[in-house]
Amino acid sequence: MGLKILITGGTGLLGRSLCTKLLQAGHDPVVLSRDAAAARGRLPSGVQLIQWQPGVERVPLAALEGVEAVINLAGENIGAGRWTASRKQLIMQSRLGVTRALTESFQKLNQRPRVFISGSAIGYYGPHGDEELTEASPPGHDFLAEVCQAWEQEANRARELGVRVVTIRTGIVLAREGGTLPRMVTPFRLFLGGPLGSGRQWVSWIHIADAIGIIKLALEHTTVAGPLNLTVPRPVRMEEFASVLGRVLKRPSSLRVPAWVLKMALGEMADLLLTGQRVLPARALQEGYQFRYPELAGALEDLLILTSRSGE
Repeated sequence: MGLKILITGGTGLLGRSLCTKLLQAGHDPVVLSRDAAAARGRLPSGVQLIQWQPGVERVPLAALEGVEAVINLAGENIGAGRWTASRKQLIMQSRLGVTRALTESFQKLNQRPRVFISGSAIGYYGPHGDEELTEASPPGHDFLAEVCQAWEQEANRARELGVRVVTIRTGIVLAREGGTLPRMVTPFRLFLGGPLGSGRQWVSWIHIADAIGIIKLALEHTTVAGPLNLTVPRPVRMEEFASVLGRVLKRPSSLRVPAWVLKMALGEMADLLLTGQRVLPARALQEGYQFRYPELAGALEDLLILTSRSGE
């Protein structure tokens, strides 16, 4: 029998794919949305939609009746603009506000969700060099690390209520429908592709199918609690990523983008592209998760070549 699962951020890249997969698995996804009418056109017909304005309204308790799992993916897009002081505040508050509203609503329920899966990111670890990072590694000290720490701390309040909490530290999700990959592909198709900055920074990526697979693992395996990295076992350096992408697209990959150009264009946000982390999915591997796309070439071929040939 399927589970009733409440989702925030359901119209985002991960959320849309997750809703589809949950329906296919026989679950009953319910999405909280700021604009339910617009969300209707972006989500499968079997998804129930409930209008909710975070920061203005409390989470409607009726939406939580019978809910056995909550998946919280809501948050302002960190790559949508320069990190001004006001934008940084929006990035932080968009995550903390929704997460706090959910955990506070749990307190009012007679029957609470069994599991609360809440978003985070590998930005938790801060910029790093070549050392391998797992869920046991300490947090960083930059802006994104502070956001992730505060976000996870807010989610972990639900543990005091007896709810199993999983915080998913997501790497760079590769998908053809949106996110990072389409933006990276464009210059390559124009014969202008190449690595960013030194090219030595690590890229901890994951195919969207495996990202959803690990979220489903967290949903179904009661032994999973705490942080969970959504990355592949073999991250690559930026120069290798560019080389493989160029090979898959049959385009050159030698036009390096200097760091100063990115810093002028993006400001502090350029650090996202110029520094990196070598993050491993130790917890998922411990739970026996089998990656469908553990190698970059296979992932890119699936997203950029095989699916277009098959008409999917």
